[in-house]
Amino acid sequence: MKKVLIWMILTCVLMLSACAAQENRNTDMSENGAIGTSDDNNTQEDETEMKMNVQIGDYTFTATLEQNQAVKELADMMKEGPVTIEMSDYSGFEKVGPLGKRLSTDNRQTTTTEGDIVLYSGNQIVIFYGSNSWSYTRIGKIDDLTNWKKALGSGDITAVFTAAE
Repeated sequence: MKKVLIWMILTCVLMLSACAAQENRNTDMSENGAIGTSDDNNTQEDETEMKMNVQIGDYTFTATLEQNQAVKELADMMKEGPVTIEMSDYSGFEKVGPLGKRLSTDNRQTTTTEGDIVLYSGNQIVIFYGSNSWSYTRIGKIDDLTNWKKALGSGDITAVFTAAE
């Protein structure tokens, strides 16, 4: 008789635990079935993607920008006119050049990939055609890498950054 009673109590406890877990999962589901709170989803919808153009020689690329203080400061610079940076090849995977101004940093250990644009040391823009792992502030990412490596070539380049319309 005691075994049956213990078994019934354990079954009830397990059932109640399962019900509580299911209720928590339901409260974390938004109307469209995505996990997260409705406030998180509204915030994502309210944020618009900022874009910029990167011209290298005859090629123009569009980049989607991050949302951070450095990007806001760079956007302010681009409002005043094109930001032109003379860039040198470094180690066969990136082009780097001085911005001429220090921006706010939010450096994080990052493994970059082709098309990434980052801020290094607060005053240098780096664009990648390879990969590296270092502490950077993310600026953006080239949307379409068609002709990216061809545009960057193997030597020094001039990159012109402008706000996309």
